[in-house]
Formats: sequence, structure tokens, C-alpha cells
Amino acid sequence: MSHQADHICAGTQVVALVEIRGPNQSRVHPRGAVGVVTRTRAGNEDHFLVRFPDGFEKSLAGGQIEVLKHFKDRLGEATQASPGASPRDFNLEQFIIYRCVMGSQAYGLETDDSDIDRRGIYLAPAELQWSLFGAPEQFEDNAAQAVYWELQKFLIMALRANPNILECLYSPIVEKTTPLAEELLAMKQRFLSQMIFQTFNGYALSQFKKIEQDLRNQGHVRWKHAMHLLRLLITGAATLREQRVPVRVEAHRERLLTVKSGTMPWREVDAWRLELHQDFERALAETKLPERPDYEAANEFLIKARGEMTRINPL
Repeated sequence: MSHQADHICAGTQVVALVEIRGPNQSRVHPRGAVGVVTRTRAGNEDHFLVRFPDGFEKSLAGGQIEVLKHFKDRLGEATQASPGASPRDFNLEQFIIYRCVMGSQAYGLETDDSDIDRRGIYLAPAELQWSLFGAPEQFEDNAAQAVYWELQKFLIMALRANPNILECLYSPIVEKTTPLAEELLAMKQRFLSQMIFQTFNGYALSQFKKIEQDLRNQGHVRWKHAMHLLRLLITGAATLREQRVPVRVEAHRERLLTVKSGTMPWREVDAWRLELHQDFERALAETKLPERPDYEAANEFLIKARGEMTRINPL
């Protein structure tokens, strides 16, 4: 199969057809991640330099990438067996079952220059899910600031109490839901468990240690990052107490934005962080959430969703 590598130029959005690994062979991005070509191949060289949304760059051979547009068109070919479908009819939108707004707009921390970040879930058609190529775990549209996870990947991360995923389920700004997504939202509390303490609190703790290292070694703090770590601690503790994820944090808006602007002294930020860690520990002792999420319910939902997609797009 040709991936049209001869027509890839700088600035072209491409899909990685392989897992992206770092120098130590750890996975940096999953297969299906979208990046931008920053350097085209020269002469007989068959590699392109691809930059991903987080800034990580990787040299990939022509056979390891595919132009994003061509990739989407090829997905359309996979659905051609369905009545009325054709490659040009395909659009990722038709497989998106849930879309919400996240980021500062959802947190109640937006300012005049805030972007709109969208997150969502897509349900891969059976033809793609069962193919040798497999369904991409996620689609990333950096220009539109949107990320869509395939349903199975989304459920697995939710069961692991991934903060971004749980907040997505509880976003106060929902733009699209299908009947299947409504069922998922109705059962969202089943993904909540005491594991939230390890993921929310543990991540914030490790990241604050890195911030302290940067402060010692480089003399600067990434204030926006620090603000979101404080927000994460606030949200996590409240989740343990309320058995829901209160995404909006307007009650702390002024203080958090002061941190973001860099006008709050680091010693005050650090003191607040320590208070929030202690409060998180108290919330864990008080919580009525179960020790583990409902894996069985999540598995039953996934099987049902796959079955419905098979009936919609029979082979």
C-alpha cells in the first residue's frame, strides 16, 4: 500500500503508523499519533523529521507515516461496504460519540486570550477495529486543539483514574452526545475509586518535584503548569469527598490566576501545595468511594458498543 510519501512536504500533517519511542525505547506516543513534518527527506534519504504536539521530534521512514488526509480517506474505504457509504462520504465526525470542551473554559479559569480545547471519544467501525492495521488509539488535531480517543482506550484510562479522562467525563460543557455516550455518562460514577488519590495526588507530587529542580537549576518556574497542579489537587480531594469530579474551580479562580501570572511568591505557592496534599490525605481517609472501579460494567459497555457498531456497519 502506498502512503504517498513522495508528496509529503514540510508542514504536512501525518499519522504515525508505528509507536513513537524515545532514546530509552520508552513509548512517547501511540501508533496513530498525529504530527507535522518539519524536515523532508533529502536525496536518497527515506526519513522525515516529524514534530508531535508536545514538541517531541522523531525521524521516521516514508513507510512509517501517512498523510492525515489520505489516512482518513482510507478509513472511508473501509466503510464502503455499508449502504450508501463511499470514501468521500467518510468523516471522522460520523464516528465521534462524545465531544466536550476542556481546559480553562471548563475549569472556570478562562481569560480573554484562552483557547478552546476539545476532547472526545470516537467508536471505530468494525472494519477498522478488526483489520490488521487496527484502530488508532487517538486522533490529535493540533491546529483545532482537539483530541479524540478510541472508546476502548478511553475506558481503560478512565478505569486507571487518569485525571484528564475523568475530567472529560464530567465536563460542564458538552457539545455532542449520541445515545451510546448518554449511557456512558449515566454510568460515569462507576469509574471513580480511591485510585484517584494515587493518580491525581501522585502526579502533582512528582511534577512539583520537577518544578523545584527547575527552580534550583534554572531559576524559573512554569507558573501555568504550577497552577494546574494546584487545581488538580483541589479537584482530586473534592472528588473523593463528593463522589463526582467537580471540574469547575471558580471558588479558587482569583488565587489560581495569581499563581498563573507569576505574582504569587513561590514560597506561598509551595505552602498552599503542602496544605492541599494534607487535605487530599484527609479526603482519602473520609471517602466513601470503593477501592477499585467497576471493571465489569466498563467491559459490558464496551462489548455492547462494539456490537452496535457491527450492526450499523456489517461486514
